[in-house]
Amino acid sequence: MLCHLGNNSLTVHAPAKVNLFLKVLGRRADGFHELETLMVPIGLYDTLHLEPAPFEHIEFSVWGHGASRGGKSVVDQQSEIPEGRTNLVVRAAETLREATGTSAGARIVLHKRIPAAAGLAGGSSDAAAALLGLNQIWRLGLSQAQLHDLAARLGSDVPFFLSSRAAICRGRGEIVEPFRWSTRLYFVIVRPHTGLSTAEVFKHCRPTGSKWSADDLAMTLAKGDLGLAGRQLHNCLLEPAATLNQDVDQLRRTFARLPVLGHMMSGSGTSYFGICTQRKHARTVAARLHATRIGSVFTVESRP
Repeated sequence: MLCHLGNNSLTVHAPAKVNLFLKVLGRRADGFHELETLMVPIGLYDTLHLEPAPFEHIEFSVWGHGASRGGKSVVDQQSEIPEGRTNLVVRAAETLREATGTSAGARIVLHKRIPAAAGLAGGSSDAAAALLGLNQIWRLGLSQAQLHDLAARLGSDVPFFLSSRAAICRGRGEIVEPFRWSTRLYFVIVRPHTGLSTAEVFKHCRPTGSKWSADDLAMTLAKGDLGLAGRQLHNCLLEPAATLNQDVDQLRRTFARLPVLGHMMSGSGTSYFGICTQRKHARTVAARLHATRIGSVFTVESRP
C-alpha cells in the first residue's frame, strides 16, 4: 500500500493481484476451502481518499465501475458497485470501530479502476486499504498483527494486501508467507466482458494435483528462471471457470497461440494473464489482444 498524508486526509493506493499458483487442497470443516496459492501484487490500483468526519457514521462514495453482485455464474462487468454496508470498505470501517470501541466517523471516496468479478481481488485490496488508512487517521495505533486478525474476518484475500508483497498464502488464505525475488515480471491481463461468481466457481471445483507446488514456483522466481516459472503456473479453478464461462475458455485458447512465457487465469476468474519478457514485449502482445476485442486489456508489472 502507498499512503500519502495531506493536512487531514490520507490517500491509499490499493493494488490488484494475480495468482501465479492456486491449488485447492480440500474443503474445511468451517465450509471454506484449504488453499495453497502464490499471489503477486501488480501495478493496477484502486485509490481510497479518507478523512476524519465530525459525525459518527461512515460517509462512503464510489467513482468508477467494475464491481459485481453475486448469485449468477456470469456477471456483467458494468454492474453497479455495491455501496453502504454491502461494500467491503464500509464493512472494514465498521469492523475496526467494533474492535476498538471508537465512535469516530470518516468520509471515504473510492476511485475504482480494478475490474470486479475478475479474480484480481480489488474488493479485498480496498478493504485492506481502509483498515490501514483508518487506523492511521483515527490514531488507533493497532499493530500489524491486530490488523491481520481483523482483515481475516473480512475475507480470505484481505490479509495478503496489508503488506502488498508477493506471498504464498495457505489455510483459507489468511496464513501469509511473504517472499522476495529480484526479477520484475511483466504481464498482459485481459478481463473479458463477463465475470464469474467466486462462490459458483468454488462450488464446481474439485481438488486437482500438480507436480509443482507454490514453494517450487517461489524458488524458481528467486532464481530468475522465467521460462520454467511460466511452465509452473497452475490454477485448479481454471477448468470449472472455463466450463461456466466460455470467455475464459476462449482466452485460454487465445493465449496458447501468443508468444508468452506462460499463461493462466487469476483467482476464480475471469481475468486471464500472460507473462512477458519485458515491457516492450508486453505491449506487443497487448496490441494483438486489443485487436480481438475480447475484453479490457492491461499491461502491468509485478511488485516483488
